[in-house]
This record gives sequence, structure tokens and C-alpha cells, in this order.
Amino acid sequence: MLRVLSPMAAALLFATSLGAAPGNSTPESLQGTPGQTQEAKPTPTRKAQVGTASWYGRIFQHKKTASGEPYDMFQFTAAHRSLPLGSWVKVTDLTTDRSVVVRINDRGPIGRNRIIDLSFGAAKMLAMKGLDRVRLDVLQTPVMAENLGPH
Repeated sequence: MLRVLSPMAAALLFATSLGAAPGNSTPESLQGTPGQTQEAKPTPTRKAQVGTASWYGRIFQHKKTASGEPYDMFQFTAAHRSLPLGSWVKVTDLTTDRSVVVRINDRGPIGRNRIIDLSFGAAKMLAMKGLDRVRLDVLQTPVMAENLGPH
């Protein structure tokens, strides 16, 4: 049986493999042994995006996001104008070199001079103080296989 990780579990698990290269957000067939996650695979046509990040928090808590789910400021999520909802993105703060992996679940940012709005939880992981210059690398969607019994 195949199980897909919850967004929070996937973000926590995937955050340990932050050295992954940019890739697309389309899962490929499962490989490896049960219980292993797939590594992010590069997609040569996708370039990193560099620009300014901001974050949003409490006033949006529990409001509906573009994906239809309620916003949770403590999850590792983000708003992006054009990436497909459900995409996973490695966000690297170019000042501190800290990184976090987030799932795109909303549209924005409203400010035209920004490329991404991070959740409060993601911004806290990056130690953001306000607006920070970041690099975005799109990753392959993490998928986990679990062997739940004999075949």
C-alpha cells in the first residue's frame, strides 16, 4: 500500500535533505525500499528564482488559502504567484545561508517587489526579521512508500 505523507510530516522529513537540487513538483514512480523517501531530482529546465521574501502570520490564521485549506501560521507553507499549488520549494536566505522547505498552498505575495510570502513558521526557521533576499529552488514532491503487510 502506498501512503503519502501529510504536509507537515513531509516538510519535517524533507527538511533534513536540504542539499537537494532544484527539480519539478511532479512525483515519479516509487523506487527503493519501503519506508524510504525519494531524493529530489534535478530538472535542468527549471532555474532558481532570486528576490525578496516576506512572511504573513496571525491575522490570516485559519483563513482559507488558495488551495482551500485553512492557513496555519506554524506549518511550513508559502504563497507564490505562479508555481503550482502543492509544489515544494527550498527557500534559502541569501544573508544567513539558512534554508527551509515549504509547500506552496496559497497565492501571493501582494507586494509586486516580492517573490514569495512565507508562513510565520517558515520565516522563523530562516530567522527572518522582515524582508529578506532569498533563492527559491523547486523540488520534486516527496513521496513515501510503506510496506503494510505481505504482498
